[in-house]
Amino acid sequence: MGGWNSTDVPDFILTGLADSEEMQLVLFLLFLLIYLVTVLGNAGMILIIRLDPQLHTPMYFFLTHLSFLDLSYSSVITPKTLQNLLTSTKNISILGCFTQMYFFILFVAAECFLLSSMAYDRYVAICNPLHYPVIMSMRLCCALLAGSYVTSFVDSTTVVVCISRLNFCNSKVIHHFFCDSTPILALSCSDTYVAEIIIYILAGSTLIVSLITISGTYVSILSTILKINSTVGKQKAFSTCASHILGVTIFYSTTIFAYLKPKEYYSLGKDQVASVFYTIVIPLLNPLIYSLRNKEVKNAVLRVLHKRGSSRKLK
Repeated sequence: MGGWNSTDVPDFILTGLADSEEMQLVLFLLFLLIYLVTVLGNAGMILIIRLDPQLHTPMYFFLTHLSFLDLSYSSVITPKTLQNLLTSTKNISILGCFTQMYFFILFVAAECFLLSSMAYDRYVAICNPLHYPVIMSMRLCCALLAGSYVTSFVDSTTVVVCISRLNFCNSKVIHHFFCDSTPILALSCSDTYVAEIIIYILAGSTLIVSLITISGTYVSILSTILKINSTVGKQKAFSTCASHILGVTIFYSTTIFAYLKPKEYYSLGKDQVASVFYTIVIPLLNPLIYSLRNKEVKNAVLRVLHKRGSSRKLK
């Protein structure tokens, strides 16, 4: 069967999440509301941390970039999804499709490594508090952040290059609401074995290395907390990492379900539910998790509002 390379393919078609116009309208309104709250929540988190000097610490340095990544990969997916829910033509160009996939993988992989850096920050804060300012210097924070972005850049570039070299002749219909690697591989009439192996190695190593790092740090943190004599001390120590544990659990449970399985186990319904959760819902939840459970952020909001109010009175 003659194949045609991805460069010769007409536009891909994204099937979306629903067939009926009524359901598409409901999903459009729901996703639009979620996206607006996501933008406001993450942009607000970044702004509050920038404006309040008391939050200029390593933990909030990483939290700023977590909000940036959540805002970024949500913006890579959601606007196109909203457009497709409103229009009958659900086309996406080849360049647009691969660009969307590239930046999505870039931001998600970077978030995996950033969550590991945040876990290490909590480990130093609880297990070695006296040396925390020395160990978690701005130089180390920037190095960890740069490592996250560089590694995710390599992952994303490798995956997109591997997939772009395949031939696509079976169909141009992507059974998903965005350009993800698994449904695009399913369209190829080439032998995808090598590409799948490379993707599984990269995705698996990213998830496993970051999970091992996070698990190792929390084993040490738990061991240190159990040695604290006072109940109040234990609660205070645990509260400093409770938000991170919750965020990590939600993020990794959905990404592992979505990516660490062979192509033949791809299930349209289950995978779309998981994908909606980690592409649209999680970026909404993270600002809520890290702000509603965090007295420092609440107090920072009050300080910023009070400062703005005082400056207006002086004028």
